[in-house]
Amino acid sequence: MKRLWLIFSQTVTVLLAAWFVVGTLKPEWLAQRPGMGSAVAVIEAPAVNAGAAGAIAPGSYSPAARKASPAVVSINTSKAAEKNPHSGDPWFRFFFGNPGDQPQAGLGSGVIVSPSGYVLTNNHVIEGADEIEVILNDSRRTRATVIGTDPDSDLAILKIELDKLPVIVMGNSDALSVGDHVLAIGNPFGVGQTVTGGIVSALGRNQLGINTFENFIQTDAAINPGNSGGALVDVNGNLMGINTAIYSRSGGSMGIGFAIPVSTAKMVLESIVRDGQVSRGWIGVEPNDLSPELAETFGVKATSGVIITGVLQNGPAAQAGVKPGDVITRVAGRNISTVSELLSQVASLKPGVPARVSLVRREEKIDLDVTPGLRPRPRAPVR
Repeated sequence: MKRLWLIFSQTVTVLLAAWFVVGTLKPEWLAQRPGMGSAVAVIEAPAVNAGAAGAIAPGSYSPAARKASPAVVSINTSKAAEKNPHSGDPWFRFFFGNPGDQPQAGLGSGVIVSPSGYVLTNNHVIEGADEIEVILNDSRRTRATVIGTDPDSDLAILKIELDKLPVIVMGNSDALSVGDHVLAIGNPFGVGQTVTGGIVSALGRNQLGINTFENFIQTDAAINPGNSGGALVDVNGNLMGINTAIYSRSGGSMGIGFAIPVSTAKMVLESIVRDGQVSRGWIGVEPNDLSPELAETFGVKATSGVIITGVLQNGPAAQAGVKPGDVITRVAGRNISTVSELLSQVASLKPGVPARVSLVRREEKIDLDVTPGLRPRPRAPVR
């Protein structure tokens, strides 16, 4: 019995050694299968049929585009031509024709944000228009009425009367990070709905001189004339911003575009629909960024914050005790370091509701309760 076991073990050892040698030197011999000749067995990834319904390539953003695109509309505007006072003069018409007699046309984009027919777009898209036409992605056309505008943020709310409207899903722009993928959807140059892709290049862009209140999302997704008012969406197809402006020397995209965060757009939408206007806080001060020269002039020891160089007499700030030379460092629990941050934070305050303001007066730290008033209606900015 012992002899048989020894023979068996030696045989297995020799076979394993032979298998190892063949597998190392001639692995293709082991891949041959009966009835398959010399074919090599391989495992391939299943081919993707490009024509198959619902087939999605890995890494594709088509689901996000399909989800958001139906709610993005094209906006055509027209404005009656201003009549030239000399147009009745036959000699003037002989030499100059009838200049200015043709109506002015404009184009832009918008986003349907409610089944009731509310459309978000830019104020500069529809400003001064006599007629506004909205064209849906399914080719339906309808006239739109202006519900309200907010020149400070360059947003406007339109209303259309159609059934079965596609509605975009509002996202959370506060959760965006630099480097996140985004898509810009709109109607550039009037060629038709177009989707471009890129990333979030920066957040909180301000001091660009575009709007009174600036807190832009910067993106390198291609944005061109006609994209204004269109949607900036994330990879899930949720609305993150309203495309508003580009930095360009040629008039075309140079990879620097700006969008208004959806958090701002949502606040403007709710205020206009509810109150007919946007109610912003106002305290009546003239702020300036803190500089060593101003700090020395007013004898202030603060190193950060916004210095107040003027206070409106009998305004909300004056009534609360704010004085020229004070450096505001905090408003309603938020730290303040620039004029734009102060303007945005004060504007977000509810008129008539006291808010705690922290400031530095020379070397003393003071907390005051300031009751903001209603911000005066602005004049439309020059774009």
